Amino acid sequence: GLHFDELNKLRVLEPEVAAQTAQLREQCRAFVDKTAEFQNIVGSLIELVDQLAKAVESEKMKAIGARNLLKSIAKQREAQEQQLQALIAEKKMQLERYRIEYETLCKIEADQNEFIDQFIFQK
Repeated sequence: GLHFDELNKLRVLEPEVAAQTAQLREQCRAFVDKTAEFQNIVGSLIELVDQLAKAVESEKMKAIGARNLLKSIAKQREAQEQQLQALIAEKKMQLERYRIEYETLCKIEADQNEFIDQFIFQK
């Protein structure tokens, strides 16, 4: 079970088995290196995705805030429009009262002028 290698050193393993073992060791190192590189790439990708997720969440919150602001502005405008419509209705009623009062006063004035004219003509 003892063997001499190409440098005439005493070896326990056969040269072919030792070469295969060395080759397997190198393949394992290459695999471990590739796995570590893959983990680094995946870690970077995860960080990037997390950053994008945070950015998306931030923009989503901004959009929700803007939408809520628009809704509240629309509600305020509706309320303001209703107040203005009520004010217009009130002013129309007031205008109608003033018109009726004006017509009544015109009639009273005409009656009084007629009375004055009759009174002057009687003298």
